[in-house]
Amino acid sequence: MPEITTKPRTKVKSQTERPKLYKVILINDDFTPREFVVTVLKGEFKLSEDQAHRIMITAHRRGVCVVAVFTRDVAETKATRATDAGKAKGYPLLFTTEPEE
Repeated sequence: MPEITTKPRTKVKSQTERPKLYKVILINDDFTPREFVVTVLKGEFKLSEDQAHRIMITAHRRGVCVVAVFTRDVAETKATRATDAGKAKGYPLLFTTEPEE
């Protein structure tokens, strides 16, 4: 009877790297009404009234505030849409993104 030898198969696990996360940052300005900022935060970032108000006040006091953290595409889309909402009303409202460290 012939001998059959089998080699064990080596399984290679592909390691997928987690996507880098980006912070969406609200930049304070002295012209955009606070109520409008809260409305944009609630609409675009799905925050509660209380959360949106706290973020707006923090940005007002410190100059900037991190709103949320997303993957790059989502962060850039949300920042652009929120900034565009301000421009549509004639306000200098500004949201930016930067990589999370």
